[in-house]
Amino acid sequence: MNLRNVAIIAHVDHGKTTLVDQLFRQSGTFRDNQRVEERAMDSNDLEKERGITILAKPTSVEWAPPGGGEPVRINIVDTPGHADFGGEVERILSMVDGVILLVDSSEGAMPQTKFVTGKALKLGLRPIVVVNKIDRSDARVQEVLDEVFDLFVTLEANDDQLDFPVLYASGRNGYASDDADAREGTLQPLFEKIVEHVPPPALDQDAPFSFLVTLLDRDNFLGRILTGRVQSGTVKLNQPIHALDADGKVIETGRASKIMTFQGLERVPTDEAKAGDIISLAGLTVATVSNTIADTSVSTPIQAQPIDPPTLSMRFAVNDSPMAGREGSKVTSRMIRDRLEREAESNVAIKVTESEDKDSFEVAGRGELQLGVLIETMRREGFELGISRPRVLFGEDENGKKTEPYETVVIDVDDEFSGTVVDKMNQRKAEMTDMRPSGGGKTRITFSAPSRGLIGYHGEFLSDTRGTGIMNRLFEKYGPHKGQIEGRKNGVLISNGNGEAQSYALGPLEERGILFVGHGEALYEGMIVGENAKTEDLEVNPMKAKQLTNFRASGGKDDAVRLTPPKKMTLEQAIAYIDDDEMVEVTPTKIRLRKRHLDPHERKRASRAKNAA
Repeated sequence: MNLRNVAIIAHVDHGKTTLVDQLFRQSGTFRDNQRVEERAMDSNDLEKERGITILAKPTSVEWAPPGGGEPVRINIVDTPGHADFGGEVERILSMVDGVILLVDSSEGAMPQTKFVTGKALKLGLRPIVVVNKIDRSDARVQEVLDEVFDLFVTLEANDDQLDFPVLYASGRNGYASDDADAREGTLQPLFEKIVEHVPPPALDQDAPFSFLVTLLDRDNFLGRILTGRVQSGTVKLNQPIHALDADGKVIETGRASKIMTFQGLERVPTDEAKAGDIISLAGLTVATVSNTIADTSVSTPIQAQPIDPPTLSMRFAVNDSPMAGREGSKVTSRMIRDRLEREAESNVAIKVTESEDKDSFEVAGRGELQLGVLIETMRREGFELGISRPRVLFGEDENGKKTEPYETVVIDVDDEFSGTVVDKMNQRKAEMTDMRPSGGGKTRITFSAPSRGLIGYHGEFLSDTRGTGIMNRLFEKYGPHKGQIEGRKNGVLISNGNGEAQSYALGPLEERGILFVGHGEALYEGMIVGENAKTEDLEVNPMKAKQLTNFRASGGKDDAVRLTPPKKMTLEQAIAYIDDDEMVEVTPTKIRLRKRHLDPHERKRASRAKNAA
C-alpha cells in the first residue's frame, strides 16, 4: 500500500484537532452512524477539559482516490500547540516526511508556529500551508500568507520549501479548496495535496530492522509500549531485538512480543511492519525515548533530535502541613520520586533531581503550564504535594557573566488597553520590539522579556485587559541578567492558629483585603487566608467566634454577617501568585496557600537570615 507520514503543526486553538476529526469522517474511518466525540484525538481528561492538545499522538486514515486508484495510507501525527509542550513536537518530527502548517485566517503566524516550523524546516521537510477558518468575519487571508512567507524567509527556508502549496479551509465545516472564496465542499483537495506533495518514505527495506523510540506509553497487560517509525528493514512478531543507547551500548535484549499499527483511534495488532510504518512495539522493559530498537546484528544507533533544555524549575516536596495525609492516598517521598522518574522517562523536556534532604525534588521543565499539567495529573492520581514558586534556570556566558532565559511575547489587546500593558511590561524589564494595529480595534505588541519577569503576570494581564487580551510566549534565547525585578506588591493575611474559619471573624477581615477562604473551612497556623491591601504580611485570627451570652446585643448587632464569596484560585493561578517564602499545598480535593515556615518565629528567623545575606 502507498504510505505517507505527515505531522500537523499549528498554534494553540488554530483548529488542528478539529481538522483531524473531519479527515477521519471523510476517509470512512468512522461508520456513518457511529457516535464520535468532538476532538477525538484529545483523549486524556485534561485535554478534554482544557480544550488543548498536550500529548503528540499518531493516527492513521486510509484514503481511496476518486476514480478507483490504489488506496493510500496516511499516518497523521497530531501535535500540541503550546510552546510548553514543545518537547513532544521536537521528537515526533523525525517520524514524518512532510508537515501541514495550519494558520488561522485572522491571527496568522504566531510564536509557537515559528518554533515548530523552524524545527521542521531545519530537517528539510516541505510544508503544505493550510489557511484555516476562512469563514471568519475578520479573516485577512492575503496578509496571513505574506506573514507565513516572511516567517519562512526568516527561518532560512530553502527554495523548495518557499515554493509551498496553499489550501484554504474550514476544519469545522469540513472543506478545503484552492479558491480562497470557497465556502463549501470536502477535504478531497487536502488528501490529494498530501499524496502529491509529501514523498513516500525513502527508506531501505532490505537492511536489518532499526527503529527510533519517540513516544513511550504504558499498558497494564503489555507493559512498556514504545512508539516510533521503522527506519529500515522489517520486524516480525517474536523476532529477537535489542535496545541501544546514544553511544551504541546495548541496554537490553528481548523479543518483539507485540507489534501494533494505528488505524483511526485504535492500535491494531499486526504480524510484521516494514520501513516507513509508524508502529508501537512491546516486549522490552528498560528501553526508553531516544533509544534505538534494532535487529541484534545492528550496533550503530540512530541519532535522535537534540531537545531544547528546560528553562524553569519548581520544588516538589512532601506535604508537611498539619492536614497532610487526610485527603490523598500517595503522600510519601518514595511514591513521589517513582512517579516523577516515570514522567521524566516518557517526557524528555522534564528533568528531575533529588534534593539532599531526600524529601523534595527539583523538577525542571519548559514553563508554568507544562509543570502545572504534571501537578494536576498527579493530584488526580491521589498525590499530596507542596509546590514552591517557579524559578528560572540561570546560565553563564563565555565571560562567566550570569545569563537568564528570555521569551518572545506577542500580545493582542484592544487599543484602549495597550498603554497599560506596555507600562506593566516595562516594569518587568521587557523591551518592545514591534507594535502594529492588527485590525478590528486591536493592537499587536511584541516584546523580548526575561522569563523571570513574566512569572505570575498572566492573571494581572487578564484583569488589566478585562479578559479580552491574548498573550503568547515562546523561549527566545539566554541573554544578560536584568537585575532586580519587582514581584508581588501586596502582602498576605496569615492564620495565627488551627481551627475552622468563622463568619464573625471573616466579616471584619474583608476590610483588610481579599479573602481566599469561606465560613467553615479548616485552617492551620501559617496558612494564607487572604491578600492584604497593604504591602506587609499580617497575622490574623479568622477563627474567632461570637461569645454566646444570654444578653441581647443592642442596636441590631446580631444581624447575620454577609460575606463576599472568597476568591478561589486555579492551580496555575496559585503557583503564579505565591512568593519565594510561600508554597502551594496540593491535594486531590483542595488547593491551599501557605507560608514555607508555618511557625511565626521561624519565619522571622528566615527573614532576618535572608536580609543579612
